[in-house]
Amino acid sequence: MTAEQTAQKIPVGISSCLLGERVRFDGGHKHNPYIVQTLGRFFDFVPFCPELAIGLGVPRPTLQLVQVDGKVHCREGRNATRDVTAALTRCAQAQRDWVGGLCGYVFKKDSPSCGMARVRVYGEPDRPPARNGTGVYAAVLQQAYPWLPVEEEGRLGDPVLRENFIRRVFVLQRWRQLQQQGLTLAALTRFHARHKLILMSHDQNRARELGRALAQVPAGQLAEDAGAYRLQLMDILRSRATRDNHVNVLEHIRGYLKRELGALDKAELTDVIESYRQGQVPLIVPITLLRHHFRHFPDPYIQDSWYMQPHPGELMLLNTV
Repeated sequence: MTAEQTAQKIPVGISSCLLGERVRFDGGHKHNPYIVQTLGRFFDFVPFCPELAIGLGVPRPTLQLVQVDGKVHCREGRNATRDVTAALTRCAQAQRDWVGGLCGYVFKKDSPSCGMARVRVYGEPDRPPARNGTGVYAAVLQQAYPWLPVEEEGRLGDPVLRENFIRRVFVLQRWRQLQQQGLTLAALTRFHARHKLILMSHDQNRARELGRALAQVPAGQLAEDAGAYRLQLMDILRSRATRDNHVNVLEHIRGYLKRELGALDKAELTDVIESYRQGQVPLIVPITLLRHHFRHFPDPYIQDSWYMQPHPGELMLLNTV
């Protein structure tokens, strides 16, 4: 892990129950060992329970999303007359200051207050609920901060989604460090260069478009255009990196070694990248081999890039994608 990555833990919001706090409707919790024990080494979790914050006790009636006259409301399951939609909305709006300083947020899946997506929405009594809702609290925050990396604890079990979320968290942390150090056009250009290969692994066309847009930013408009850059940056990273895109990036990196490697080393590198293309080895295998060669034949651009070490190696995220 680099000195840059160990400087401080990254602030990440989280539904309180996932840290083991007994705030659930039934007095229980949803302690998540991976979040607490693994991610907790790198993330400074800021817990919050909006249902407690609006005055609902423990235990309490369960909440449900209910569609009425084309609009979705959050109501107590046992008391359809008590609607807490407005209270949860105000609660979310009141948290915007501290949430604005976060680098990510982990929500509780299926929660009518905190669910990120696919929350049950109840309609007609004789029909099953639709899986198309978003928790009221989570919806307000996602709308207010569209660049903020968000995920649900259930989806963190998917290795691709897990790596995608954590990668975005570290990128946003580096963005905040850039702002703290003083945002200049030269600094932003270097920031983009260091993340260019990562962006290409997600969407090559949009990565090029973002680079061209950055090149046209006048120095006098930097403050205004920086927000637009951040939004596009995080939106590109939200899309899943694909194996084909990773292969293209790996081959691009290999090009920086074309004069240094002998025939046997070139053949080995080609075989390893092809094995990754075929899904026979994880991404960490070609990256480890490339790191080995660049230790012997360092290149300033590749050394400065975050692609081959986007997050701490201890998380072993590249071992599963």
